Amino acid sequence: MIRTLKSQKIINDPVYGFINIPSELIFAVIDHPYFQRLRRIRQLGLTDMVYPGALHTRFHHAIGAMHLMSVTLDHLRNKGVEIADNEYEAALIAILLHDIGHGPFSHALESIILRDIHHESLSLLFFDILNKQFGGQLSLAKAIFTGNYERNFFHQLVSSQLDIDRLDYLQRDCFFTGVSEGTIGADRIIKMMNIVNDHVVIEEKGIYSIENFLSARRLMYWQVYLHKTTLCAEKMLINLILRAKHLTQSGTRLNGSEELVYLLSREVRQRDFAESSDLLDIFSRLDDFDIWGAIKLWKNHEDHVLREISNMFLSRNLFKIKLVNQPFSPDILSSMRTKVIQQLLIPEHELPYFFSSGDISNHAYVAKDKIWILTKKGEVMDVAQAADLPNIKAMSKIVKKYYACHAKKLTLR
Repeated sequence: MIRTLKSQKIINDPVYGFINIPSELIFAVIDHPYFQRLRRIRQLGLTDMVYPGALHTRFHHAIGAMHLMSVTLDHLRNKGVEIADNEYEAALIAILLHDIGHGPFSHALESIILRDIHHESLSLLFFDILNKQFGGQLSLAKAIFTGNYERNFFHQLVSSQLDIDRLDYLQRDCFFTGVSEGTIGADRIIKMMNIVNDHVVIEEKGIYSIENFLSARRLMYWQVYLHKTTLCAEKMLINLILRAKHLTQSGTRLNGSEELVYLLSREVRQRDFAESSDLLDIFSRLDDFDIWGAIKLWKNHEDHVLREISNMFLSRNLFKIKLVNQPFSPDILSSMRTKVIQQLLIPEHELPYFFSSGDISNHAYVAKDKIWILTKKGEVMDVAQAADLPNIKAMSKIVKKYYACHAKKLTLR
């Protein structure tokens, strides 16, 4: 049952305006140190290196997603979908906590500080701890979050190809980066939502809003999330942290926060969280400020790699990148590596820290996780088949690009 706050709590959000916090439990979750930590983690990592306004945080996004979830559930109730008060509250908590497992710089350092551990797994660990602390009051929210609740449409609203998470981050990222191509009609999409046979569907008259949503998502990936300059900055940061881990685990003492030095000094894996009750709490105290503070301390370190990349960051002297549509041949990559070594005058074992290559991919619509359209005849079908929309069919194709980036003072040919 939704609890009424003794005094109404309101957050003024730059995207949606005033957002109400509807219950004491939700307010207590937001007020918890685990959640407050999201104020210190950027939503878009290092994207502000390209778009200076992209300074919004995971906290902003989570609050915004909670708001959109409440708007969506209200619309569904108005259409006759039965949603109990405890389900309503649990769905809001599930979307509120969906990203709580993110670490410093969000996706940029995922699986780097902690070895091959994704934020979804950490979110579930946080969920379990919080549920214990709140005396089991988050059990229904956890069931919705994990897809184990009998009414599956709640989970689809939290995690699917057309979920509340995406509706908020596309609007929010568009707002803070100023990339108008990412604009979506979230209000109309929400109004067009309905539930058929326990599945989220979009009424047929909203089909062009879905096409715009998918197109905007594809454009945002190329122009913002996979921007080549952001990619360079992320590779530099990854290489810097990998170097710090190598030095620390080899016995070199590095300055930094207690939590960061502790996690750099060992290879933490998923199973370690079950063996150490303190590990999640240590991770929960880590945020972007730990990394920036360390970079400022490392800029004068005796280690050449650590010192150079730290100074590059602080002066925004980012790697140079070459982005192509076809894979680089082994001979070309070998030639590039040789040039980096010669021009930067570095030993070969330092090369991986100053030169990176790989690929990036973008697909706006994944056919196996369908968006369903409810036609005027009452039929339910895949959005790609519901109308003559060649753009949607084209967006289901994975587009891959290949990159090679390196420290400057070198031209790749």
